[in-house]
Amino acid sequence: MIEDVEINDNEFLRQFELEVGDNMARIEYSLQDRKIFLTKYDMPDDLEEQGFRDIFIKAVFEEVRERGISVVPTCVEVKSFMRKNRRKYRDLLPVGISI
Repeated sequence: MIEDVEINDNEFLRQFELEVGDNMARIEYSLQDRKIFLTKYDMPDDLEEQGFRDIFIKAVFEEVRERGISVVPTCVEVKSFMRKNRRKYRDLLPVGISI
């Protein structure tokens, strides 16, 4: 499994995408001010079983960090990842928001 995956920001559909073979994982988002709300997570079972969940979310968080905006995880899977990795990604949360 490759840790260094490449994600695509499909601005038209407002979602980050990860393609692996014939499978595509996506995290839908909504941009407001300097915040990105991660609203829906969808990953095929094949990719989930191969351990791509954390890799994909980590890549999305790094993309958000590069853009210099805050992240508000609203879907269960992304919230769970944020809780497990609080120390590493705490700086991405907007002021006053805790997970």
